[in-house]
Amino acid sequence: MDANTTQVTKPKKWGIWILFASVPTLLCCALPVVLVSLGMGSAVVSLYSDHLPFLQWFGMNEHITFGVTAVILAFAAWLLYRPGRTCPADPALAQACQSANKWNLRFYWGAVAIWCIGAFFAFVLPILQAL
Repeated sequence: MDANTTQVTKPKKWGIWILFASVPTLLCCALPVVLVSLGMGSAVVSLYSDHLPFLQWFGMNEHITFGVTAVILAFAAWLLYRPGRTCPADPALAQACQSANKWNLRFYWGAVAIWCIGAFFAFVLPILQAL
């Protein structure tokens, strides 16, 4: 590689990994809460017992599920907000980089919202009901 050749790299899209990190909390708590709230409790029972019984593990191990996803979301936050992140000087690459960053932030905050909803129903609501 000579001095005049630069390597062109595409901007990294972390959004799909961030969204993937929130899937266990979505399946564990947020989705069942929404379905039960909409009057589809039997669909939740059918989903968890007959069709996808492995999802019960997430619900029975909420502390592990939420702990691991919290660590993943914290790592994603560091990736998105770490110092020294810049986009390339080339206008086309800069546009793609800014667009990817915007979508990554949207995915991240969506995943955080899903995590918070799930954590509320898994940990806070049982305490409030006990009072």
